[in-house]
Formats: sequence, structure tokens, C-alpha cells
Amino acid sequence: MAHTSPAVTRKVEDGRFPGEGMERGVVELDELGPFDLQSTVESGQSYLWTRSDGRMYEGNGAYGGDAWYETTARVDGEPVVVRARQVDDRLEWESSIDAVPILRERLRLDDDLPAIRATAVDDDIVQTAYDAYWGMHLVRDPPFPTLISFICSAQMRVGRIHGMQERLRETFGTPVEFDGETYHAYPTPDQLAAATEEELRDLSLGYRAPYVRDTAQLVADGEDPGAARDLPYEEARESLTRFVGVGDKVADCVLLFSLDFLEAVPLDTWIRTTIEEYYPDCDRGNYAETSRAIRAAFGGEFAGYTQTYVFHYLR
Repeated sequence: MAHTSPAVTRKVEDGRFPGEGMERGVVELDELGPFDLQSTVESGQSYLWTRSDGRMYEGNGAYGGDAWYETTARVDGEPVVVRARQVDDRLEWESSIDAVPILRERLRLDDDLPAIRATAVDDDIVQTAYDAYWGMHLVRDPPFPTLISFICSAQMRVGRIHGMQERLRETFGTPVEFDGETYHAYPTPDQLAAATEEELRDLSLGYRAPYVRDTAQLVADGEDPGAARDLPYEEARESLTRFVGVGDKVADCVLLFSLDFLEAVPLDTWIRTTIEEYYPDCDRGNYAETSRAIRAAFGGEFAGYTQTYVFHYLR
């Protein structure tokens, strides 16, 4: 489902000039099909982006905004800052490097959204959800930050999960200077493994603190969550449960939002409620069988896309 490369320009716009060490550019989105940045990064898929105006997750109906969003990435092991905002059919970006490959990877800009939607079940709740947030893409975040983010997600609203990840970055992440400001990269496994349980609890992680520390230690010792990418789907889900604090739902989140298993449907409270109300025949009494049934009901190969639209719509 790939398109040709997006048109990219680097030029001075609106009288703003790049600072020292800064590149700026534009991805022309009309070549890529429907895309909406705000719903993509404010829909509870990713906790690695922050709004520069501090208004992340202020409203549940996040769609169609033109705010700047910021994240960090590692290029050849070194952290860099990437900013992006959407203005009509243009994705503007600023970074110390050419950010287009990172944006294409993280925001799945090559996904053929109309073709994906065509696989979805034709019922009112699904089609209303697609209409409400049309252009929302899934994300493809790095495995380790995704794993830690969703270990922190248990019984938490998206704003609080995001706040935990911000505090982890600011406390343990490597500082990055960009455009006169100091940012912090997401901590490496070694950096988080070196944290004490008390330090993590001080960041309001609560009972999740030892899970985060012990999982970071496993990854630092060579257990790679990204290796699940090479397994069949249900084996991949089972393999991720070896990490501390990871059950089937968290594993499905990592598979869907990091490892390209677009059929994964994380069965959280919202989706279970949806199943009970709208798809009662899919409720099989256990995670594995209910997962198979709802994946089939949501269209199979891209069921995770449909689930994410429904989740964002109902939330």
C-alpha cells in the first residue's frame, strides 16, 4: 500500500528563517491521500508527541488542528528533535536533519487509507467513526518506548499516561539542544534500568514502577521486543507477555502501534463495552477467542485500524 515519495520542499516561508542547524520543509499531503495529524497523535496511540502550546489532550474531539507537535527520534544512535504541524494539505516540519523519513515512518504516511477503510464492516458505528476522524493514521513508534508507554497505561486516561512519559523523558532522557531550547529524548533501556523503584514512584508511576524498571532491565540485557515482528500474530502477542507488566492487551498495543500487526485489536474497557453493546456474538468469554471474533468482525487484516477509529470516536 505504498505511494510514490511525497513532494518535499525546503524553503523560507511566512518570513520565518531557519535557525542555526535547523532544516525546514514541507510534505505535500495531497499526493498521499487523507491525513489528519491531530487525530493521529492525540488518539491514544502514541505518547511520544507533545503539543508545543501545552494543550495536548485538552479535548476528546481532537481533529483538524494546526498546532505544532514535537517528538524526538534517534538517528545513528543520536537523539534529534522533530517538529511538525499540518496546514491544509501540507505537513510542515522543522528539525536539525531531514525529517521526512522519520515522519513517513512514525506517521505511516504511505498507508492507503481508502483501501484500508474498504475492508471495514459496513455498520453505523464503524462508518460514523471513520467519517468523524477521516485521515487519522495509525502510528509506527519505536518498540521500547511503546512497550513502556503501554505498561504505564493500565487504568489510566490518556492525559495521565502522556504525563508519565514526559516525566520519564525529563528525568532520565538525554538532553537535546534545538532552536534555543532543551528537549529530552525518550530514555534508553539502560537509562531506565538504572532508575530505582523509588525514583519511578516519585514520577507518579505507582505500582507500575517495578514493571517499568524490570522490563527496561530485560531489554537492556538483550531481550528485544522488536523481535516479535518476525513471528505469526498470536505467537508475537504471546512473546511480548514475557516482559514484566505486559498482558495480552498491552502486547496487542505494541504489536499494533509499533510492529506493523495491523490486525491487532487491543481489548480494553472501551472496546469490550463496544463488543457487548454492538457485537455481542463476538464475546467469547476469553481474550484469545474474543480477539479472533472481533478481528473478523472488524475486517481481518486491518481490524486494528477500525478499532482505533472506534476507540477514538467513543472515547
